[in-house]
Amino acid sequence: MSSAGAAPPTAQGRFPPIPPERMSPEQRAVAEAIASGPRGSLRGPFNALLRSPVLADRFQRLGEYLRFRSAIPPALNELAILIAAREWTAQYEWYAHHRLAMQAGLSPAIAEAIAQGRRPEGMSEDEALVYDFCTELHRTRTVSDATFERARARFGEQGVVDLIGVSGYYVAVAMVLNVAQVPLPEGVAPPLAPLPGR
Repeated sequence: MSSAGAAPPTAQGRFPPIPPERMSPEQRAVAEAIASGPRGSLRGPFNALLRSPVLADRFQRLGEYLRFRSAIPPALNELAILIAAREWTAQYEWYAHHRLAMQAGLSPAIAEAIAQGRRPEGMSEDEALVYDFCTELHRTRTVSDATFERARARFGEQGVVDLIGVSGYYVAVAMVLNVAQVPLPEGVAPPLAPLPGR
């Protein structure tokens, strides 16, 4: 996978799936916990993460909260995830979460603008707030007092922390996916073009 997140054409990625009979007891326990949970499989970063089963377990528990029980509503949460995927040109992350964002009710036009590296037009007040907060956080490594106060007034302190958490978690997911060279499904073209100057 290049820095733009394109998977190698023939590989399964740098971490081939571990056959169940070759898993350690710790790996098997984590794999079963993930497969029996809301995700239902080891797709995405989890096959690679199984190489460190304690980390994989902690990682999947954090991700389960941030994805399924966050204080941030689902469409806004998915918006935050798409912003992280775009910032890191994480092709698999974008592929997986674009569909989830559409199912949660995010406008395709908003997602398309983010994919192109543009600020979307026509966002709701909440969408604009999440966009501003997350984009500012990724690009400046903090948020201004004004952005922080807007987010706290709208989402409360738990919501602010959950928004930070989902942003950071999906940067970590993007790192795993990009380093592991997790391929897109066969026949799926990389959805994100490289951004100029990145």
